[in-house]
Amino acid sequence: MVSRRSFISKSAAVAAGAIFAPAVMGRSFIPAGISPLNGKKVLYVWGGWMGHEPDKCRDIFVPWIKSEGAEVTVSDSLEAYTKYNLKTDFDLIIQAWTMGTIQNNQEKALLEAVKSGTGIAGWHGGLGDSFRNNTEYQFMVGGQWVAHPGGVIDYRVNIVDRKDPVTKGLDDFDMHSEQYFVHVDPNIKVLATTTFNDKSADWIGGNVIPVVWKKLYGKGRVFYSSLGHVAADFSVPQALEIQKRGILWACMSKYEPVEPWKQPVYGKSWK
Repeated sequence: MVSRRSFISKSAAVAAGAIFAPAVMGRSFIPAGISPLNGKKVLYVWGGWMGHEPDKCRDIFVPWIKSEGAEVTVSDSLEAYTKYNLKTDFDLIIQAWTMGTIQNNQEKALLEAVKSGTGIAGWHGGLGDSFRNNTEYQFMVGGQWVAHPGGVIDYRVNIVDRKDPVTKGLDDFDMHSEQYFVHVDPNIKVLATTTFNDKSADWIGGNVIPVVWKKLYGKGRVFYSSLGHVAADFSVPQALEIQKRGILWACMSKYEPVEPWKQPVYGKSWK
């Protein structure tokens, strides 16, 4: 298995075609043509292991968020979680921070903010492989990276929910990147998956693993995509569009009703 510390410089293949237009997010009270991010306050926190290029990803998403009309506070320190009152100062937190260590008071502030209704969104290791010793944090995210068999490989992403606004209108697509094998909460709402082969680990061939999901933590909306190993991965139009739509969904956490879903994978007894 490729070491988590091994920086893999081979970037994602650039997919052809234009970026899809964002879907309507079910925001009946927001005037047509106005982004859900308009007027929202966003905290963008980046750092941790630099192999995931959090600085380059910042330069993709922060200008776009600002162009949507949001007020963005950018921090390269986890101290932002205690410097501000996350519950009242922000509508959305975007975190791109792989591995590293979070202080107890920082984690508490983050978790309490999301539980009270502040949305959070992220991708790849920046949300799904942060703070490996913090299980309550992982409970919030809804999953945790455990392996990427074969390192950077070609794999397929399958859209499994074609009605959800985050994935509506998108077709299955190919990636050349790390295929994340994640351990997940069985009650997440899965929007896209990937199927593993047995080339690098012969016991996982055929396993279907979530790639994109949404969930709640208390009242807060949580959005995650395992795509985005390096900034070039977002040159794949579907990967970028999914992340943008997920951010738009999460930013409305305080402003739209709780979505009434529960999808427990193990909801039926084994016979």
